[in-house]
Amino acid sequence: MIRLTATTRTTGVFLVVASAFVFSSAGIFTNAVDTQAWDIIFWRGIAAAVFTLFYIGARGRLGSEFGAFGRPALLVTVLMAAGTAAFIPAFKLSSVANVALIYAAAPFFAAGLSWLVIREAPTRQVVTASLCAFFGVLVIVSGSLGNARLLGDGLALFMTLMMAGTMVVYRVHPETTAALPAALSSVILLPAAIVFGQPFEVPTAELPHLILFGLVFAVASVTLSEGARRLPSAETALLSALEVPLAPVLAWFILVEIPTLRVVIGGAIVFLAVLWSQTRNS
Repeated sequence: MIRLTATTRTTGVFLVVASAFVFSSAGIFTNAVDTQAWDIIFWRGIAAAVFTLFYIGARGRLGSEFGAFGRPALLVTVLMAAGTAAFIPAFKLSSVANVALIYAAAPFFAAGLSWLVIREAPTRQVVTASLCAFFGVLVIVSGSLGNARLLGDGLALFMTLMMAGTMVVYRVHPETTAALPAALSSVILLPAAIVFGQPFEVPTAELPHLILFGLVFAVASVTLSEGARRLPSAETALLSALEVPLAPVLAWFILVEIPTLRVVIGGAIVFLAVLWSQTRNS
């Protein structure tokens, strides 16, 4: 564990905030191109996997990562791949705000899964915040009833469950390696992307955009893990929650995607639930 000094903490805060800002740009990268979801998954996956494996190798940890790759890491890989397979199409079928704000409830879904799977009882604060966040998600999704966005919201919920499952695996098996499953989750989706998409017919002009998408998200994953090593877990979670309001704001300014009143109200409920749970437990 890295010793917590003023300089270390400042560095950690900068890294986690930077990762939250980059993660919040997912919808921008996805909806700023005409490329279809599976083609985005293919090229983003290649770039992310190459960068992550290069990062692991540069730190001299490639051997240890493979050596520590057991069943929990395999389960994380599958869950992350399933989440990614839903994550990108969700942005294409729904709004950036909807997807980002539904995903904000992931910690609370994780709390519920922890109770179901390992009987880890959540605190009263977490239960209350979870109920509020779930209500907020219902408010967001209710605005999509009867139109095409409902499928996108459903995929966002599925993605959130997959990420919550990942959190539970790491809770049960904290020794599970992190970087290698992230890289392999991109790799195992490549065959499916070739079958269901047409990645080699993507316009050449859009390829740099898609490769950059993979690179910046790999960088975001690395900066988050490095920042988390320098800060208390509660502070990391709280700073990571900045992704929630940033994503709709970026979509508003860059894609001119104006959120509906229900999305604003539901998102505010979810975000306040996240903040309240973290400040009460920190």
